[in-house]
Amino acid sequence: MTAIKKSSGHDTDSWTIADAKARLSEVIERAQTDPQVITRHGKPSAVIVSAEEWARKTERKGTLAEFLLASPLRGAELELDRVRDQPRDLDL
Repeated sequence: MTAIKKSSGHDTDSWTIADAKARLSEVIERAQTDPQVITRHGKPSAVIVSAEEWARKTERKGTLAEFLLASPLRGAELELDRVRDQPRDLDL
């Protein structure tokens, strides 16, 4: 991530919510090359990434059936016993 010089005097790769709001264009511009962390009360709260990065990270990589067929447990002949407990009582 690109280090951003903050008024506190130290380098950081994150923005407070107030700084991000005040400099949104810069946050978006920097997000085109590196994720930008937005903090709330000093803790990471959100990450701004480019649309291209978001599309790459959220792209479906196959079907559930393909995932299950590729499982290393396929063909392991596991024998699992089903637990037939009674359902728990819920107070609504």
